[in-house]
Amino acid sequence: MRHLFRAAGAALLLLTAACRPDQIEHLKDSKRIGIEAENWQVKRIMPEDLLRATRWAGDSLTSHADRELRRVLAQKLAEGGVAAALPYCRPETFPAVDSVAKILQANARRVSSKPRNPAHLAELTPADLQPDTARQIARPNTETFFYQRPIAVSDALCLRCHGEVGQDISATDYALIRKQYPQDQATGYALGQSMGVWRLTMKRPGVAEFWTMKTRKLPRNQRPH
Repeated sequence: MRHLFRAAGAALLLLTAACRPDQIEHLKDSKRIGIEAENWQVKRIMPEDLLRATRWAGDSLTSHADRELRRVLAQKLAEGGVAAALPYCRPETFPAVDSVAKILQANARRVSSKPRNPAHLAELTPADLQPDTARQIARPNTETFFYQRPIAVSDALCLRCHGEVGQDISATDYALIRKQYPQDQATGYALGQSMGVWRLTMKRPGVAEFWTMKTRKLPRNQRPH
């Protein structure tokens, strides 16, 4: 009987040792290391993957720019009306947007057939100005990708500078706009209308890097919610 107790005690000690927390963590860590090793393997990116990544990257950058524009305009309009907000209606120049563009190796522009600034004039077709679900994706050459989507008037804040003069825009505010932009054409819009497009050109390394970041596997505790 004493031998049986000794054998049982030895088995219990072995079982306890086998389940030490540091060993369990080691197994979990091994899984994480395995995922990271798979992520760092050289993977072949197909042409269709790069086109898909172009859309993802374009949507990501322009959506980020639009959010930043609404945030800044709301702040500036509250602080000093149209006079304070007018210089900030250029989201492509915001530092937070420019930093994303640099990661993607992208050049981002907003253009319109009725621009406020003549430098942003572009010939656009009705197809270019379809609802915001429309996207144009292309690969002009092996090293360059093209992205375009319409810019819709999606917030009443936009009408403070781009709505109907005398209705959404006061005569005083429009005088300020015309003083800075004598050739302004960017008024008369209503909510839901497209007033121009985002146009991006991106370099292949930036698009490939975005595809890699978008598709890499993450441990469960690091996955986005």
